[in-house]
Amino acid sequence: MSSTLSAAVEVTTPFDWKRVFFLFLGIALFSIVYYSPPWPDAIDPMGKHFTLSLQGKGALALFALAATWWIFEVLPIGVTGIAIGVIQAMFLIRKPEVAFKDFMDPSVLFIFGSIVIGLVFTKSGLTKRMAYKMLSVVGERTSMIYLGCFVMTVALTHLMAHTAVAATMFPLLMAINALYSEDDKPTKFGKGLFIGMAYVAGAGSIITLLGSARAAVGIAFFKEMTGVEISFFQLTYYLFPLGWIMVGLLWAMMMVFFKPEKAVIPGLKERAQLMYTELGNWSRNEIMTLVIVLSVIVLIAAKNFVPALKTIDKTAILLSSTLLFFVFNILKVEDLEDIPWNIILLFGGAMSIGFCLWQTHAAEWLAVNWLGLFKEAPAILFILSIAFFVMVMTNFIMNVAAIAISLPVALVVAPYLGVAGDVIFFSALATAGMPFFLLIGAAPNAIAYGSKQFTAGEFFRYGVLASIVLMFVVWVMVTVIWPIMGMPILLAK
Repeated sequence: MSSTLSAAVEVTTPFDWKRVFFLFLGIALFSIVYYSPPWPDAIDPMGKHFTLSLQGKGALALFALAATWWIFEVLPIGVTGIAIGVIQAMFLIRKPEVAFKDFMDPSVLFIFGSIVIGLVFTKSGLTKRMAYKMLSVVGERTSMIYLGCFVMTVALTHLMAHTAVAATMFPLLMAINALYSEDDKPTKFGKGLFIGMAYVAGAGSIITLLGSARAAVGIAFFKEMTGVEISFFQLTYYLFPLGWIMVGLLWAMMMVFFKPEKAVIPGLKERAQLMYTELGNWSRNEIMTLVIVLSVIVLIAAKNFVPALKTIDKTAILLSSTLLFFVFNILKVEDLEDIPWNIILLFGGAMSIGFCLWQTHAAEWLAVNWLGLFKEAPAILFILSIAFFVMVMTNFIMNVAAIAISLPVALVVAPYLGVAGDVIFFSALATAGMPFFLLIGAAPNAIAYGSKQFTAGEFFRYGVLASIVLMFVVWVMVTVIWPIMGMPILLAK
């Protein structure tokens, strides 16, 4: 009798046809590309042929499958990351020891260390202290809370890597969102807060050499190819207006598409001031956390200026903070259970697919084919085509790699079209910092996803709009603002 009753009340889970459709769509795309006949060579402007090998075709096939599964969240994003390594090994696209080694790449461990910093900020109470102080300053209007959070995010990226900034801001935004909504259900305010944070972290990261590693590597690469060295202040001079214009437009975009349900949170300012007071004096853990984190930030920033520090890896410096948190009993072993391993695995898969496209020369084949379409185009269209290619590719592979595969071809074609190398470099560097399509494009994207306020599909849809805005701003910079600032756009005849 009891079994009959339990069977009667049993709730059946509805069959998810949408999930199954996109699961098999990814597999179908992989199969079509992987098993298709050999594709024609790409030919650069100098007549050099670039053959797409079977492994390169396999990388493109995997690229199509991973993008489909990530965008439509067929599997947990970290599990799709694991699938990337498995498929490379199963289909002999790369050796297993190479494909899986990327999951422990220094860049992945850097993200791990950054997330630990965010975790410690929350546990020590620093997050609440920062959140309450900021809210007591910006007030009760949700539009100003948006703006205050975005400005704070961008200001921090001027001084530290945007991954560390996102990890620092994440718990702060979670605390603010908790004051807005009593439950964990997604809200428009929550979506705008976290998606906006990810987007503006990218916009801010292009402005100084301290915002990311891509600028320093890009400058070295550009000097090697052209003999021209871009200085620290020259980089900031040209990219400061572009970065901050994007911040303003992204804030406006959040207000249009994610206009908060509440225009004002009555009594929030007084409540934030009261809660800040109730925190009392700074605790030992808060002080130790701040000292450790600031020391790490200073050391990483100093690598750009102090020759003796250049040989020390930034990931090692950042992970030293994780060790110190345990040494000083700020963290316990059980705190490791709070690490979002889904995000770590996501970036492990992202590094693996990125290196796969790079090492099989599939990305190079794509770049040559793409830029070959614009070798006789007007100068402005050629410049924008490079910026667009880098913007798309940096959603899938390392932004430095996206620049490295496109700049050599672009700088060969540019003189024939009368285009200066400087504008190629700066426009590509700008779009390399703002991958708005996919969660794997940048660490802040994936960190923001941990809020559970938005889906990967939503991030992609609004990322398309944000990318259109970015390309428009780059066009304005190239045609109007950079010439006024003195950047050479066209070569002198």
